[in-house]
Amino acid sequence: MSEKHGNLSITSENIFPVIKKWLYSDHDIFVRELVSNGCDAITKLKKLDLMGEYELPDDYKPKIEIIVNPEDKTMTFIDNGLGMTADEVDEYINQIAFSGATDFLEKYKDKANEDQIIGHFGLGFYSAFMVADAVHIDSLSYQKGASAVHWECDGGTEFDMKDGIYDKVGTKITLFLNEDSLEFANEYRAREVIEKYCSFMPTEIYLTKANAEEEYEEIDVEDKLDTDTVIEEIHEEAKYEEKENEDGKKEKVEVSPAKDKLKIVKRPVPLNDTNPLWAKHPNDCTEEEYKKFFRDVFADFKEPLFWIHLNMDYPFNLKGILYFPKINMEYDSIEGTIKLYNNQVFVADNIKEVIPEYLMLLKGVIDCPDLPLNVSRSALQNDGFVKKIQDYISKKVADKLAGMCKTEKEDYEKYWDDISPFIKFGCLKDDKFCDRMNDYILFKDIEDKYITLPDLLVKEEKEEADVTDEDGNKVDAEVVDEDDSSKKEDTPDENAEPEDTRTVVYYVTDKEQQGQYIKMFKEQGMNAVILDHSIDTSFISQLEQRNETYKFQRIDADVTDSLVEETGDDELNDEEKSLSEIFKKALSNDQLEVKVAKFKNKDVASMLTVSEESRRMKDMMRMYNMYGMGEDAFPTASTLVLNANNELVQYILNNKDGENVDLFCKQTYDLASMANAPLSPEEMTEFIKRSNDIMMMLTK
Repeated sequence: MSEKHGNLSITSENIFPVIKKWLYSDHDIFVRELVSNGCDAITKLKKLDLMGEYELPDDYKPKIEIIVNPEDKTMTFIDNGLGMTADEVDEYINQIAFSGATDFLEKYKDKANEDQIIGHFGLGFYSAFMVADAVHIDSLSYQKGASAVHWECDGGTEFDMKDGIYDKVGTKITLFLNEDSLEFANEYRAREVIEKYCSFMPTEIYLTKANAEEEYEEIDVEDKLDTDTVIEEIHEEAKYEEKENEDGKKEKVEVSPAKDKLKIVKRPVPLNDTNPLWAKHPNDCTEEEYKKFFRDVFADFKEPLFWIHLNMDYPFNLKGILYFPKINMEYDSIEGTIKLYNNQVFVADNIKEVIPEYLMLLKGVIDCPDLPLNVSRSALQNDGFVKKIQDYISKKVADKLAGMCKTEKEDYEKYWDDISPFIKFGCLKDDKFCDRMNDYILFKDIEDKYITLPDLLVKEEKEEADVTDEDGNKVDAEVVDEDDSSKKEDTPDENAEPEDTRTVVYYVTDKEQQGQYIKMFKEQGMNAVILDHSIDTSFISQLEQRNETYKFQRIDADVTDSLVEETGDDELNDEEKSLSEIFKKALSNDQLEVKVAKFKNKDVASMLTVSEESRRMKDMMRMYNMYGMGEDAFPTASTLVLNANNELVQYILNNKDGENVDLFCKQTYDLASMANAPLSPEEMTEFIKRSNDIMMMLTK
């Protein structure tokens, strides 16, 4: 072939400034593009061999070599793929194959540092000009009788192409780095970039430094390979140590036998894993391999809780591994990392679009050949195909969790506290996910035992059916004493609100603060669940909306009938009226609502109940930061419930004009408040002073 000078076939001379400035936000991505092209060339050559159109040499070993030369300021990429003829170089390199270049330039001229788009237009090779002043190509096609070709371009629209002297089937691309990109001629920087983009490419990748001194290693003779360069043969004599035998006499014992070794030029080690764990069948992977992969890929040495191996061929091709990491909620970021690959070629380091929002804590890799190599984030956001991937991942996560709950209940309970906020968030965001998880959501009860929602509801219904008598013995609620003439036949009230027949599930938000209520519940054989995450208010509201047969109520929202003795309708009216007046006066609060009941536990003087609706409204406002006008804009509806069986309450009732009654009323109210919520700093200061005054009274 005679020497050929020409112009690159493009419609605008501005293409190279666009490539250099706008097409990629990360200039180091040229390594991925050139290595990926080399992998493709090798894959095609192996396919030709399988099809019988080409015969690979017996010693053929597919590989890509990258050579850095800081002295010459070059970086060279060599593959032993199918190579190119002069006509193919002319077609694939000289003619930049995309339509509407002018429209393309106009569309993307203002998009510096945004989407990665070269791949949409076949421009991967030209990413080299982001870091190089000039690029040379030497290539020899696999085709019989083909001649080598040499091509070079200095970053303008002109090129030179002529016969070459390259004598190996494949392609060598040499980049003459510009002054701003000399870092890539550094061996350690090059290694960093290769490991970032090419860690799992399907062809072995080797990195060497030009003119570097050879390194050596010693191996056993039997480990020698035909390709090893032997520098020296080494014989090691056997080693002995003097030890005492059973008779106490010293004798020489061989501790290391004689060995024949070879000193060889150090074997090159590929920088990538050509058969990553996600590409294997889950049955072929061990637990230790999964943990090692997690450590190696994410540099995270905290063991993951568990993982999910994705392996799908239809209706789209997707493989990957997703890990639930162990997170310290107080210190760690809850955002995970999802690495996206295309046929083992790295695409992006943290593509959020392919993972449902509520699974952002996951760390993992996803390999989806059906996504374009240089897919842009905006394309992902508007792609219905990506929504299918999200749905698939959501289903796989739900299936994994449900399976663990059924067959690995002990492990599932062990992980639950770590993952529950995210599972609940998923239920709030995704109805399908909520449907799949509904029966496998765990609740920890006040006995520190875990229970599913279906089991919890059955248990609550049974407890509601049990009633205790005055001695605390359980009796059947359906049994009615027919001889009790005091019971009147109920007549329906047409104006009354319909009775709430939903099963009540009691819950606790703070085991220590609500310890008094918990104790009373346990005494009556009642149970409650722990809901102490900020998301729980929204979560239980959603559960109630989806199922009208039950409702959640905090244990201090009301004094349940199971905690008090049965009394006649008018029995406590007088006491309630008197105590209400006493407490309103002592607390200077005419709006205070006071009720009196006979608690089965006589040690409890009072309780402050806050309606469930009022508390939830306040929690929701706090969570969504809607207190622009101050929390007092949403007053909490609370009731002070006094225990008529308590000695202190009886003392106050019978000594309403006593000099210390006001003091006792305030103290009683604050004690009830503290079991409900923390006192304000001012209230706590007053409470402590009052406590000291009461203790001083005992010294007089």
